Amino acid sequence: MNDQPHVYVAMSGGVDSAVAAALLLEEGYRVTGVYMDTWKDPKFEAEAGEDLATSADLAKRVAETLGILFKIVDVRDRFYTDVVRAFIRKYLSGQTPNPCLFCNPQVKWGILQVHALAQGADFFATGHYARLVRSGSGQVSLLRGVDRSKDQSYVLSMLTQTQLQHSLLPLGGMTKDEVRKAAEGLRLPVADRQDSQDLCFLGHIDYRDFLERFAPDSNEPGDIVNLEGEVLGQHEGLAFYTVGQRKGIKVAAAEPYYVVDKDMAQNRLIVGFADQVGRSGLTAAQPNWIAGEQPDVGETYDVMIRYRAKPVPAVLSAVSEAQFRLEFDQAVGGITPGQVAVLYRDEKCLGGGVIQSSH
Repeated sequence: MNDQPHVYVAMSGGVDSAVAAALLLEEGYRVTGVYMDTWKDPKFEAEAGEDLATSADLAKRVAETLGILFKIVDVRDRFYTDVVRAFIRKYLSGQTPNPCLFCNPQVKWGILQVHALAQGADFFATGHYARLVRSGSGQVSLLRGVDRSKDQSYVLSMLTQTQLQHSLLPLGGMTKDEVRKAAEGLRLPVADRQDSQDLCFLGHIDYRDFLERFAPDSNEPGDIVNLEGEVLGQHEGLAFYTVGQRKGIKVAAAEPYYVVDKDMAQNRLIVGFADQVGRSGLTAAQPNWIAGEQPDVGETYDVMIRYRAKPVPAVLSAVSEAQFRLEFDQAVGGITPGQVAVLYRDEKCLGGGVIQSSH
């Protein structure tokens, strides 16, 4: 019997997941690499061509270099249903979603981790820049990555305690520079590969182009109005605008207009000037609390309202199983329905919920 703990590592063909696998191998784990074959926009697939094949090929080459088993798991159907269709549906409802927040618990962990554990693995690992700390009772806390410029605890905030208990995040204590140097030292074939900044199923394809092809109703024009209801111009389709957006409004004025809100019922885009964008609070639904317990009402937490946003202090004024409400110390701009509001206490990520409205 092999008594080495067995870990499946999600490998993307990038440097982070490659180094994560290498580090776990060095630490004495028995490692299996697993590549997630997801649905891609056919236009993206046609234009990307060899680049897409390269990702899977590079992941396989890394596994061969490390001498570990390698598998490809086809999640295209589930990914399309749970991530892509939800992405379209939320845009059409007036929200601006971040697909990664839901792909992680529903697909990456929801399929790959479940598959790994069913195959007898002890853990599932990724190359995310975040840390996990285990208490004596087995409870797991999610902490920010040491490299704050790469910290990805935000995109892991919707994972459950059970999912995290069977997870490993070996890069959380490293900087990006250290990871690249480790890849070079190990002569991994992905050492100099650049990070992708695009949505994995769209690549460089603009989401507006994608919506026009997959949801033709998204481009229904309507009025652009100010906060007083005065018509200023015409928008190209509410799905093509985001709360807080400045560019692309195409209304002449002495100072730039920003998107303040969307009136879905009347198909109106509501705009205002910079000093009219800020809001004092928000309401979020579908809360996920990593510890399994709701945070204390009346306490002040650091809150991120989108990925890479600067944390701002807010008081948790109400919380239930269905939703929670936050009040900010100062007016905050760009509070966007569909994004996730994530609460922190110092380094610890407590969890969050999907923003429904601001006030």
